[in-house]
Amino acid sequence: RVVKQPSFQRGPFYSDPFFRDFFGERYFDSVPRERRQNSLGSGVVVSADGVVLTNNHVVENAEDIRIILHDGTELGAAIVGTDPKSDVAVLRVDDGKDKLVPLPMGDSSTLRLGEVVIAIGNPFGVGQTVTMGIVSALGRGGVGIVDYEDFIQTDAAINPGNSGGALVNMRGELVGINTAILSRSGGYQGIGFAIPTHLARPTMDSLLRDGKVVRGWLGVGIQDLSESLASGLGLSVSDGVLVSSVSEGSPAAKAGFERGDVILSIDGKPVSNTTKLRNAVALAGPNKNVAIEIVRGTSRKTLTAELGELPGEVGGLVGTTKATSDTLGLSLAPLDGVTRQRFQLSNRTKTGVVVTEVHENGLASRAGVRPGDVVLEVNKKTVDSPAAFQRAIKGSKGAIVLLVERRGSTIYLAIRR
Repeated sequence: RVVKQPSFQRGPFYSDPFFRDFFGERYFDSVPRERRQNSLGSGVVVSADGVVLTNNHVVENAEDIRIILHDGTELGAAIVGTDPKSDVAVLRVDDGKDKLVPLPMGDSSTLRLGEVVIAIGNPFGVGQTVTMGIVSALGRGGVGIVDYEDFIQTDAAINPGNSGGALVNMRGELVGINTAILSRSGGYQGIGFAIPTHLARPTMDSLLRDGKVVRGWLGVGIQDLSESLASGLGLSVSDGVLVSSVSEGSPAAKAGFERGDVILSIDGKPVSNTTKLRNAVALAGPNKNVAIEIVRGTSRKTLTAELGELPGEVGGLVGTTKATSDTLGLSLAPLDGVTRQRFQLSNRTKTGVVVTEVHENGLASRAGVRPGDVVLEVNKKTVDSPAAFQRAIKGSKGAIVLLVERRGSTIYLAIRR
C-alpha cells in the first residue's frame, strides 16, 4: 500500500527567513511525501476454488495482494469483500488453485474451556509458525476492537503477523481467525483473540453471495442492565439487556417493544449483555421471525418480531434560569433556544432539562452524565425544568435513574448516592 507522510512538522522557526534560506525551501516543504509500505499477515485457505479468509486490517487499503504458500509458491489474489465491523476479509486466488489445500471448517460453538488449540501464522515475517495453547475464554466482547465481538480467548502465542491466521482444534478443523492480542509491550503476553467460525463463516458466506454483509436489525437502543438500574426502575430481574429507546417504524416498534423493557433471550438463547444481543440479532438476518422474551415491570412476556435489514452506515451562553445540584455534581438549564444552540440539540426534543456542566469526580460524572445531555425523566417522572429535577431527586431514595437523550438516542443512567 502507499502511505502519505508529512515531510516536515511545522515548528517555531517555520516562518523565519534566515532558517528557510539556510536549510532551503525543500526542507520546509509541507507537501506530504508518499512511500510504499509492505505489510505481512496470515490467511487461511477455506475452499478448493481459491477462497481465503483473513482479517480486514491485514488487507485494508492494499493496492496489491500476494499470497505465499508454505513451500514458497507465490500467487496473486483479489479482494472479494471486507467487513470492518467484524474485521473479516475474503480473498480469492485466480491462478494456481491446484496448489491449494483447504482447511476443513469446524464449529466453534462446540469449543470448551481448556480445550487445546493451535495457532498457525507468520509472526514478525519469520515464516510459518505453529504455537499451542488452550481456550482461555469464550464469547469475549466489549474489548473495543470491532463493532461485532464474540472472541475466542487463547493463550496460544499470537504475535504481529499472525493476524488472519488459523486457530485450529485438535481434530485439524478451523475454529477461529486470529485477530488481536492484549499486550502492553506489543508482543505476546498470554492473551490473544480469534474470531470464531460461527461468526466468520456467515460473514464470509454473505460477502461471497451478496458482496456485502447483510445483518438483522431490531431497532432498539440498548444498554447493559446493572443492579442500580434494576433497583431504580423497579424491575424484578438484574440480568439482561435494557431497552433505552425504540426507533419509530422499526421491527421492535411493530412488535410492541417499549422503553424500559428488559430482553432476556432470543429464540430461547439467553442474551445477558448488549454484545450477545447485537450478535444474535445480526446473525439471525433480515426477514426472520424471532421470539424475544422480555420483562416489563414485574411481568414476563414473549414478543415476536420480524427482523429488518440493518441500515447502511451513514452515527459560553447560559440559560436565564439554571440550577446546580451540589449533591450530584451537575448544573442544569431549561431546554430553550439558547441551550439548543449551545449544545446543537434537535428541535424534535420537546421537553426536558439540559445538563450544562458536570463537575469532575462528582456522582453524576461517575454515572456517565455529560454536558449536553437532556434529562427527560428522573425515576420515571417527567422533568421539564431545573426546579422539577430538584423536586424529583429530593424525595428519591437509593439510586437515582435518569432517562437521558444523547445525540438522538435515549439511555438510562443510574446515579448512586
